[in-house]
Amino acid sequence: MIDDDSDLRARIAVRGRGTGELTKGRFEALEVEFEQQEAQQIETQVFKDSSRSILSFNDSPDVGFSATLNPYRGCEHGCIYCYARPGHEYLGLSAGLDFERTLFAKMDAPQLLRAALQAKSWTPQTIGMSGVTDCYQPIERKLELTRGCLEVLAEFRNPVVLITKNYLITRDMDMLKTLAEYNAVHVVLSITTQDKELARNMEPRASRPELRFKAIEELSQAGIPVSVNMAPIIPGLTDHEIPGLLKSAADAGALGAHYTLVRLPYGVKDLFQVWLDEHYPLRKQKVLNRIKEIRGGKLYNSEFGSRMKGEGIYAQHIAQVFAQSRKRYGLDKKSAPLSVAHFRKPSAQLVLL
Repeated sequence: MIDDDSDLRARIAVRGRGTGELTKGRFEALEVEFEQQEAQQIETQVFKDSSRSILSFNDSPDVGFSATLNPYRGCEHGCIYCYARPGHEYLGLSAGLDFERTLFAKMDAPQLLRAALQAKSWTPQTIGMSGVTDCYQPIERKLELTRGCLEVLAEFRNPVVLITKNYLITRDMDMLKTLAEYNAVHVVLSITTQDKELARNMEPRASRPELRFKAIEELSQAGIPVSVNMAPIIPGLTDHEIPGLLKSAADAGALGAHYTLVRLPYGVKDLFQVWLDEHYPLRKQKVLNRIKEIRGGKLYNSEFGSRMKGEGIYAQHIAQVFAQSRKRYGLDKKSAPLSVAHFRKPSAQLVLL
């Protein structure tokens, strides 16, 4: 059935995905409703992203760096809360299942990065990987675009901060060690929960929590600076885990800890509510009320300054608990900024080698 006025969402029963919802994009006039099917495996499709530039720049006061690099659009991890989901709607795709199964890869990302760093206009600065979707999502195991970019960054000795939920980052230990020699790398493991069942339901294709802690341990032992980011904290669902999670991170060798509060822009807030209905119906109202409490009565507030940390008494409570726990476990030390002092532009002869 096709209905240009319907608010109904189409749904496919799937296994191993964050959602089966095929939500109507906010730029689409029509919506298709499918009959419910038996649970099925949904294969991931990867298409070439033909973008001719690889670096994006922002002036957001909420982000610690202005230059970001995203080898992929869409993310197979399937995290139900992901604020990047609505980006797929610009492509005429769903922020729901399409975001997880229809990926776009910048196949020439390393070459584009090399050209950007070689340009006369490039000012050496820290690059964030990634500002939107995870640069170590499962497809990276096959395509190795992130690894290719790391090879370029190591060659130029340009500093990089890597943020991921995937143990796969340990594959690139050699490149990370090279960058660490020049104080040009910092790794951030994003860990939302230590509850295995919750993680499986909420982040179905991301590495299990214990593997993320193992990644912290292995990186730390290799001399690579690594921190933990409890991102996002979901009030009423994961905020009680703050002390225990930070202790586990400190025990694994993390140097610092940060957090953000859950952000539910556009269709993500609808996907998240359907997910709560399916997995945690008894907690649903408490979670939604807590989120509204930190968002001025709404489920989402996009204002700079408050969108990451929220506002109000409950947001202050979370901030206090986090600060106390971070101090208790020695995760409150300020890390030295990454260095651009060793940046170089390789000669043509060195590039050929």
